[in-house]
Amino acid sequence: MPPPAGLALPEHVSPGRRAWRRFRRNRLGFGSLVVFVTLVVLSLFAEVLSNDKPLVVRYEGQFYFPLVNRYPETTFGGDFLTETDFLDPFIRKQLARDGNWAIYPPNPYGPKTLNYFAKEPNPSRPTRHNLLGTDDRGRDMLAQLVYGFRLSVLFALALTAVGVVIGVVTGAIQGFFAGKTDLAFQRFIEIWDSMPELYLLIIFSAIFAPSVALLLILLSLFGWMGLSNYVRAEFLRNRQMDYVRAARALGVGNGRIMWKHILPNSMTPVITFLPFRMSAAILALTSLDFLGLGVPPGTPSLGELLSQGKNNIDAWWISLSTFAVLVVTLLLLTFMGDALRDALDPRKADA
Repeated sequence: MPPPAGLALPEHVSPGRRAWRRFRRNRLGFGSLVVFVTLVVLSLFAEVLSNDKPLVVRYEGQFYFPLVNRYPETTFGGDFLTETDFLDPFIRKQLARDGNWAIYPPNPYGPKTLNYFAKEPNPSRPTRHNLLGTDDRGRDMLAQLVYGFRLSVLFALALTAVGVVIGVVTGAIQGFFAGKTDLAFQRFIEIWDSMPELYLLIIFSAIFAPSVALLLILLSLFGWMGLSNYVRAEFLRNRQMDYVRAARALGVGNGRIMWKHILPNSMTPVITFLPFRMSAAILALTSLDFLGLGVPPGTPSLGELLSQGKNNIDAWWISLSTFAVLVVTLLLLTFMGDALRDALDPRKADA
C-alpha cells in the first residue's frame, strides 16, 4: 500500500553508512584522514619527488631515462665509465648546452646522495640548495624525511595487518568456543606476554643481520595480544545473541557462524584499534632505530635521524625537522582514531 500523499518514508541507511556520515562530520578526524592519505600517496612516489637522477634527459638528440637505466659518464661527455653523477657541475653544464635539457625532481637529492661538490661542511644548515639542511654524513634532510616517512608508514601498515589477522583469529577462537579453549589460550598469552621483548630484539639483532623483515617478524610475535583480547570479549558477548542461536538451530556450522555472523558484528574494536596500532608501530620502529636495533645502517629512518640530532646538538635542524614529522604523523593518526571511535559508537545519534 503506497504511503499517504505528502508523507515520505524515512530513508534506510546502513550502519556502515551512518558511521561514515558521523566520521565525515568530524572535521578534525576527516581532515586528518585526507592529509595523511595525501602524504602517504606522495611518499609512494618519493623517487619522482626526491632523487639525484633526472626524470628525463635529452642529450645530442637522444632521450635518456636515468631513473630506469644507469648510464656511464662517457654517455654525456665525461671521461670515466662509472655511473654518472648528475650533481657534477661538468655534467650539469653538458646537459645545459644548446639543444640539451634535463628535467630534475623537485628535490634533486636521493636518500643516500652525498654531494661531493657542496660548499659547506656537514652537517650544513638549511640553504636554498638543501631546504632542510644536511645530516652529519652530508645527506639531504628533506630526502631523508620523505623516504624515512614512507618506511615508517609502510612498516606500520604491514605490522598492523599481521597483528590484526593473528589477533582476530585467536580472539575469535577464544571467544566463540570459550571454556577450556579460552582458558588454555589465556594462560598461553600470559606466558608469552611476560617474555622480555626488548631483550629478544637485542639477542636476535646480535645473531642475525639487521633487516626490516626480521624486525617485522619479531614485533609481529608480540603485537597481536591487545587486539585479541578485544575480539575475544566481543565474541563472548555476541555468541549469546538470539541470531547465533537461530543460526545454530538452522544447522549452520561453527565456521560460518564465526566469520559470517559474529565477526561482522565484532569489528568495531578492530577498526577503532587500527590508527592507534599504527601509531604504536611507528613509535616502536623509531625507538629501535634510535637505539641502533632497527633497520640496517644507511637506511633512511626517523629514529636514526633523531639519534644524529642527539649527537649533533648544534645542528638543530636535524632534530627539529625529524621531530616535527614524527609529531605530525602521530597527531594525524590520533585524530583519525578518535573520530573513528566516535563514529562507530552506537550511542551517537545522527543529526
